[in-house]
Amino acid sequence: MDGGPSRTAMMAAGGRAAHLVVDSEPYLFRDTLAAELLGGRAEEVLGYHRQFGDHVVLCGTRAQVNARSSYTETRAAAGFPQYVILGAGLDTFAYRSPLAREIAVFEVDHPATQQWKRELLEAARIDGAAARFVGVDFERDDLAAELAAHGFDAQKPALVSWLGVSMYLTESAIAATLAVLSGFAPGTELVMEYALPAELRDESGTAYAEFALPAAAEQGEPWLSYYSPETLSELLGKHGFAVAEHVSQRDAVDPALWRRTDSLHPADLCRLVRAVVVAD
Repeated sequence: MDGGPSRTAMMAAGGRAAHLVVDSEPYLFRDTLAAELLGGRAEEVLGYHRQFGDHVVLCGTRAQVNARSSYTETRAAAGFPQYVILGAGLDTFAYRSPLAREIAVFEVDHPATQQWKRELLEAARIDGAAARFVGVDFERDDLAAELAAHGFDAQKPALVSWLGVSMYLTESAIAATLAVLSGFAPGTELVMEYALPAELRDESGTAYAEFALPAAAEQGEPWLSYYSPETLSELLGKHGFAVAEHVSQRDAVDPALWRRTDSLHPADLCRLVRAVVVAD
């Protein structure tokens, strides 16, 4: 990203905001600040979901971003003293969750995205001091050094979320980031979202990919990396992680939440892996 708003961050926040407007209860997740943070763009983004909400991409985006946020924030309640959000985009945990008063929250993202977010926070009159902004280009910068400079304690366990990012990175950048994370304190948990190769997707995941992947490439944010659960487990193992579970979108939330009267349904295009840093 070379400056200005991130399309993917906008889509993710829009999906969280629209879920509470377009879809019926029960809600997968309640991001009550997403629309407020989008400010003047909120009605434009919500308007697409209101008008075309049943389209596979918009419906799929709402399911994806809300299921993954629900799963990850449930892990944040497990008692970690630090929470690192890689590729934070327009995440609102630090400004919305009561847990943010108990956890040191580090938002890591491209400096241009963070400047845009700071402007949105100021315009919405949301106190941005609840999070520590760590500007990092994953392809070039030293993640460990930047985190340390902002007060991160690598000797204390942390929850690290890495949602909606790995598919946009090269495999070498992913490996380099995992190498840094493996140096965090034993007991540190990573929740990472990853894209499945074409042969492992279900019908809904395939339909979503047919629309979303070309559109992402046209916008300058192509998907670059794909993993099967087995290949990702192997990579994580090489970097000192023990895999606790791989989680499909369907299994990321209470099964009862998928018994719905609207068009929202899970797709198997992206999954989550939860892995733990183990002691040497």
